[in-house]
Amino acid sequence: MREKADLRLAVLIDADNIPYSCIKDMLDEVAKSGIPTIKRIYGDWTRPAVGGWKPLLLENAITPIQQYSYTTGKNSTDSAMIIDAMDILHSQKVDGFCLASSDSDFTRLATRLRESGMFVLGIGEKKTPKPFIVACDKFTYIEVIRPGNSDSVSQNKNADAAKLKGEHLAVGNDIVKLFRNTIDDLADDNGWASLAEVGSMLNKIRPDFDPRIYGFWKLTPLIKSLPHFEIDERETEYSKVRHIYVRNKKVVPSSNKRGRKANY
Repeated sequence: MREKADLRLAVLIDADNIPYSCIKDMLDEVAKSGIPTIKRIYGDWTRPAVGGWKPLLLENAITPIQQYSYTTGKNSTDSAMIIDAMDILHSQKVDGFCLASSDSDFTRLATRLRESGMFVLGIGEKKTPKPFIVACDKFTYIEVIRPGNSDSVSQNKNADAAKLKGEHLAVGNDIVKLFRNTIDDLADDNGWASLAEVGSMLNKIRPDFDPRIYGFWKLTPLIKSLPHFEIDERETEYSKVRHIYVRNKKVVPSSNKRGRKANY
């Protein structure tokens, strides 16, 4: 079976909905999921609005596809991207796709590609509609990988807390509940679950889940920062490798108004 890192990916970029300032960081993110063997970007290159892309195309070996705007106010790249994606799919030259856009019009395309056994990575801004996000195997927000954020990540990735600088979302009760339910589903008889399996399951349940949204480089420091979980790092035959397991801490029943513990 082909390893995930060896997946051949077709990277299709909607120039109208992706900022050119993050292209290098975006391609680095794609490389974590596979090898970008096809890289194409779609737009009306006669328009000044996409002029910022042009010097970056040669630097990153991205092929521009010209698509004229036939109607004012409509995104002309949609149909061209969809037609190319289906042609690439039937050529059987790739194992997956990266669809870089914040446009919900690609929801059906992502669904169709997955129905054909393709891995689909979505990349877009936080304004991306939910239907497109959940149609992908994994979805990454541009705000997480854009320049400036990545520097903070690299400086803190080896720290115990790995807390990043800047504004990030707080871990709410919904995320804690998601963690607890996932751990319960994967736990052994003693309540322990492999953190690697937990992370994999989280991405299946929530394609847009990313510890960096909450200010952490990886899932391990994020889990360690929360008081709801226990961590067990188990040694392996390789001194530098440890298997990390996690389990839910038992919820202590709250006391009633008279100071006595509630009965359950």
